[in-house]
Amino acid sequence: MTEDEAVDDELLTIGAFAARARLSAKALRLYDRLGLLPPAQVDEASGYRYYRAEQIERARLVALLRRLDMPLARIAEVVEAPDGATAADRLAAYWADVEVRMAEQRTLAEYLRGRLSGRSSQMYGKYEIETVDVPEQVVISETRHVLAGELPTWIEASLGRLEEAARGCGGVTAAPFVVYHADVSMESDGPAESCVPVADEAAARAWAEKHGRTREAKVSVLPAQRLAYTRITKAQVAHPQILAAFEAVEEWIAREGLEQAGPCREVYFADWEAARAQDPVCDVAFPVR
Repeated sequence: MTEDEAVDDELLTIGAFAARARLSAKALRLYDRLGLLPPAQVDEASGYRYYRAEQIERARLVALLRRLDMPLARIAEVVEAPDGATAADRLAAYWADVEVRMAEQRTLAEYLRGRLSGRSSQMYGKYEIETVDVPEQVVISETRHVLAGELPTWIEASLGRLEEAARGCGGVTAAPFVVYHADVSMESDGPAESCVPVADEAAARAWAEKHGRTREAKVSVLPAQRLAYTRITKAQVAHPQILAAFEAVEEWIAREGLEQAGPCREVYFADWEAARAQDPVCDVAFPVR
């Protein structure tokens, strides 16, 4: 008997199972090797694989999920879900991640097309630039040398620590922000400084005295200043497409005859986790005079 011949009503050879599942035997061997669809039985002597009819639905589901370019670990989460509702929720969560990534890639492609075609001025015209006067602020901060690939994780972690610390410093008084003291890219590591404005300067200085050495933490009193800024969406925050927003603000500052009065920053005013790809979440800003 060959591996493709029928066995009985209980077990199906890989050939018979492949025909009923509308998949190739090669695909089934791959799913077995990946741990997504192991055979019901493997003959010890011949190594032939045998499947049960009730595995057909799982085989078809795995094939469809792979067509979504779903990573193997996420496929396993879906097919091993305890019920259909949970499986559907896990698929929905994966697809939400895909849509965020696609929105980011769409924005990146648009940025690169503008760069390559020399349409920078046209691209900058999509950004609405405004100014805002910011009062004096007491700020607690962490500074770190970080590359672009590490930046999102560090921003989330550092702002989380600072917002927690702010509870003991009279509370947060304004939107947190990240200052770039030098270029942060795939080759340049800044440094960047995460900042949270707080109410109580004395408590902030006590906090900085305690934590300053471990995380390059400090407290600063920033003077009142004017910011030129543009508001961008969650999808536009990704590097390097966010550079277009910075460049648009820089061009506007020069055109208006203003002068940059400090390093650029990103001001995060929205709930990042709750925001969708096209929701405004961040102001890209420069101090000006």
